[in-house]
Formats: sequence, structure tokens, C-alpha cells
Amino acid sequence: MTISGSNKVTISTIGGFVGQTVTFGGWLARKRSSGKIQFLQLRDGTGYIQGVLVKEEADEATWENAGKLTQESSLYVTGVVREEPRSPSGYELAVTGIEIIQITQNYPITPKEHGVDFLMDHRHLWLRAPRQRAILRIRAQIISAIQTFFDERGFTLVDPPILTPSSAEGTTNLFHIKYFDEDAYLTQSGQLYMEAAAMALGKVYSFGPTFRAEKSKTRRHLIEFWMIEPEMAFVDHEENLRVQEQFVAHVVGSVLEHCRPELATLERDVTALERVLPPFPRITYDEAIDLLKEIGMDLPWGEDFGAPHETAIAEKFDRPVFITHYPASFKAFYMKPDPNRPEVVLCADMIAPEGYGEIIGGSQRIDDPELMASRFEEHNLSEEAYKWYMDLRRYGTVPHSGFGLGLERTVAWICGLDHVRETIPFPRMLYRLYP
Repeated sequence: MTISGSNKVTISTIGGFVGQTVTFGGWLARKRSSGKIQFLQLRDGTGYIQGVLVKEEADEATWENAGKLTQESSLYVTGVVREEPRSPSGYELAVTGIEIIQITQNYPITPKEHGVDFLMDHRHLWLRAPRQRAILRIRAQIISAIQTFFDERGFTLVDPPILTPSSAEGTTNLFHIKYFDEDAYLTQSGQLYMEAAAMALGKVYSFGPTFRAEKSKTRRHLIEFWMIEPEMAFVDHEENLRVQEQFVAHVVGSVLEHCRPELATLERDVTALERVLPPFPRITYDEAIDLLKEIGMDLPWGEDFGAPHETAIAEKFDRPVFITHYPASFKAFYMKPDPNRPEVVLCADMIAPEGYGEIIGGSQRIDDPELMASRFEEHNLSEEAYKWYMDLRRYGTVPHSGFGLGLERTVAWICGLDHVRETIPFPRMLYRLYP
């Protein structure tokens, strides 16, 4: 039995074949039997369906093959599609034929409880679980929505390098490698290169992996993660914020539209997501400091917020909130100072609700070459390494802004996950490089 021609279907499309005989390739998720009836829970990567095999109606070979099946055994299955209101999909398969591809022996991940370390060691198999499949489906929809948002608004996708001779924010916590006879680093951000691309194309975005050699074991951190980094010429701080809130609302709306079954699998409270509509609330760093003081979390002015502070601030709002105008002292060298108050910069962090922390950081960039030169000196940055970046200010400088969104934190928030490790197929964390 091979799948070819008109009888090739997938579980996700099986509803279009009610009353017809179909064949698909899949795996056995689990099985139960009442003696005269075998119930086969089948999956094929696109969905799940129950196959029902009645002994009195089956030939001997099909009945025996069904009995041999173990968890994650692979097979071709043939049957008649029928409606079944009690099924989550609305359909089931009256099985008429089974061709075994492989009988799996001693599948490691059984229905019993397993520890996280065990599951992470078997991540290549854990991906098959309904929960993990739902997360990866939602991740894929988020990626699709991101690309649609920018593509429909005149942005051009540009790919910055992964190997760089210098960093966007200093060389702390970067992976150092030898590039033949030179020093190089795995990128922590493509932003500086995207600024160059914006001067050529106007509005651009990148979508690629970034790396932080940060020895952190918190639930929000990965060593390797994916960033979406738009840069926009002739865009100021205020317009930058409007783009960000429209962007995030679009992504959440797309997941709500296309991934309701997956959200249900995760038992995600969708009412929290349905509130993610612009405009988002905004508070300044000063106002955030005052808010924290009111709830007994004193923080000296000039210090950055940690995860507990961000969570406390987010609890005051029912959707993402912008915190703007941070002190220049702990922000990146390229952020433009507020002309009316130079000790703070025209920047914002978007803090997700429900304790998921910062998902976007952005700012208006410095466009004045003299001010940028002084920033180089203050931050001890090599003029030789950043000469090309200074050229962007020397030759046709314009007001411009941009931001970066961390994909995995966004997936964690939208899915309602406790830990970011489930948001990426094969997470790279402190002390974990396998599989």
C-alpha cells in the first residue's frame, strides 16, 4: 500500500472526504481495545484522528496488524471517513486496511510523567507530543504573521551577517571565535547592519538567529534565539512606537484567527490575548520608578529594571505596556538623547503582560555624526571597527528608528508557557547543547 494519486490525504484535510475511502501515512499515538473493537489514535504531523476497527467487519490481516501496533509505530492506514460530533476534529476513520512500516520497540516517552531533564534529552522525540506540536504550530504562525506584516507595509527583508568583527552593544557576553587570523563574534544583533540597509532601502527588517554567551539559567533566557529587527529611515520615536503596537497586535490577532485548536491544547486563556489591541499604554521610566515605590519596590533612579520590577509594572495593565525614556547611562551607545532632557534617551521597552517581561526594545537612533563620535569615546569603541557605521552619519544622515523583537519570548507569552525552552525546536541553554 503506497500513497499516490487521488487517494493521498492528510488528517488536516480529511473533512473534505466524508463517505470516501482514503489512505494516509502516519504514526500510532496510542491504542485501546474492547476486545471486539480497536480504537487507534493516529497522527500524521498535520493533526490527529481516531481510527475505529471492528473485528466482525475487518479481514484477519488488518485485525492482526492493528494488534501488533505499539506507540509511535509507523503505518499506512486506509478507511472510510465519517462524521463524528464527539471527536475534537469532527471526524473519525472506519479502518479497512493497515500496512505496517515499522513496529516501534520500547519508545522512551510513555504516557507516564517524565522529568524535564529526561524530556530535554529526548527533545527529538518530545516534539511529537500534542503540546509540543501545538507550540511549534503557533510559532510557525507567528513567523508567518511577522513576515506578512512587514511585507505588506513596504519593508524589504535583509539578512545581516552572523559573524561580525564587533558588537552592537559592546563585546560583553558574546561568543568569541577565530576568523582565520582575526577575532570575530557570533552576532548578538543585526541592528547596525540594518541601519545601513535602511539608508539604501528605506524600511527593512531582518529575521535571523542571534547569540548571547550569558550564563543565565532563568526561564526567559536562551543562548541561541531568533530576532526580528526592523529599521526605518525618516521615522522618529513616536512613529516607531505606533509601528510596534500595530505589529504586536497583528501577530496576536493572526494566532487567534488561525490557531484556536492549538491554543485550546495548551489551555491558553484567550481572553488575555483578545485584549491586545492598540493603543498600548505608555509610562516613562520616571513614572515606572514612582509606580514601583508605591508598591514597596524602591529602586534608585538610574538603575535598570529586573524581571520582578517588569512583572510588577505589567500587572497594572491588561495589555503590553511601553516604558519609555530610560536613562542614557545604561542604554546602548546609539540611542538618541531626548533634546529636552539629554540624560534620558528616546527609547522604549515593550513589556508583555502576565509576567513575560520585555519582548521588544527599540529607540530612535543618533543621526548626528558629532554626537555619535562622542559616544564612541565614552564607550571606548574602536573608531577603526566602527568606521563604516560612522559613514552612515557622514553621508546622508537622516532621522531613523528601529526595534528588535525576541521571537521565543513572544511565543512563550502568546502560548502561556512557563519556560522559554519549549518555544524553539532544539533549545540551546546553559549546559545544554544536546540534542
